Amino acid sequence: MRVLSIALSASITKKFALLSSLLAVLAIPALAGVTVNSPSNGSEVTAPLTLSAFATACSSQNVAAMGYSFDSSADTTVNEGTAIEALVGSAAGVHTLHVKAWGDSGAACVTDVTFTVKTGTTSTTGDSMIPPDAVSVSSIQAMGNWQAEHDDGGPGRSNGSTKVVKSPSLHGTTRRFETEYSDRGDERYSVAFSDDTNSMNFFYDAWVYLTSSADHVANLEMDVNQVMANGQTVLIGVQCDGYSGTWDYTVNEGTAKLPRPHWVNKNGTKCNLRNWTRQKWHHVQASFSRDNSGTITYHSVWFDGTESKLNARAYGGADLGWDPVINTQFQVDGLGSSGTTTVFLDSLTISRW
Repeated sequence: MRVLSIALSASITKKFALLSSLLAVLAIPALAGVTVNSPSNGSEVTAPLTLSAFATACSSQNVAAMGYSFDSSADTTVNEGTAIEALVGSAAGVHTLHVKAWGDSGAACVTDVTFTVKTGTTSTTGDSMIPPDAVSVSSIQAMGNWQAEHDDGGPGRSNGSTKVVKSPSLHGTTRRFETEYSDRGDERYSVAFSDDTNSMNFFYDAWVYLTSSADHVANLEMDVNQVMANGQTVLIGVQCDGYSGTWDYTVNEGTAKLPRPHWVNKNGTKCNLRNWTRQKWHHVQASFSRDNSGTITYHSVWFDGTESKLNARAYGGADLGWDPVINTQFQVDGLGSSGTTTVFLDSLTISRW
């Protein structure tokens, strides 16, 4: 009887273990789909908001990748794996984030989260000065006619390439800038986006992402150059200066016929690329105006919501012989004897009026 009892007990134990395993398998669908930890549905948030989500299964398939898209945009940021953590920039207002997961056999799952971005957060700081009738060109980083060239006005040598990539990305159309330099060489990336000669006020709005290679970046320069009605080009630029640790603005110390662009350190401001957090999106904005002679008024720059007042006037006219155009330049200056740098630019919008 004892032997029979032991055998019966072992049989029951095996059946119980088998049943437990079966229940565990059957429990997987309860975890299927996308779980969004942040932001919560119906919440009020500040920008950039933190997206935190995971998915263990999608339609009974193992999850191979996750991603997200914003409002009605067709651009989707995709990351491999079963979880996603990202900073998402957004303008003020009500928005919907579509958080997605894809199974390893093609299944697709999505969870929508609707939230309100409060006005006056880091995503919109300074935007209040843009009038309703301003013309805004957005996603300039996604345009296809970007050019790269060495800045002959600087030292050393450089060689650069640029293209649109999906990651890291705020909205799926990040532009990557790869620069190889020697002897502190500077690489200038530029794109034309309009031919308006009459607008006199500009608001620059962009998101910048630095990698560990930023240890080799001396300065980041952000320019807007416009051919005016008189045929001259007004050269408007600000930069985060890693040497002086300040925000700088550009001035033509020469004449329109013989221009001599020069950077002026703005005392009392702080900006040093060595202090920017790596692997994170940073919000950069700038406001400036010009008159008919090419004299520029630099109002303010903002970094992650912190305003630095420039309140400076500088002459910027130059006879360059350009056809009517407005272009923007994004310049990466090398630090030290040589190196290779990678910088990303997203959500570049320039408003004018």
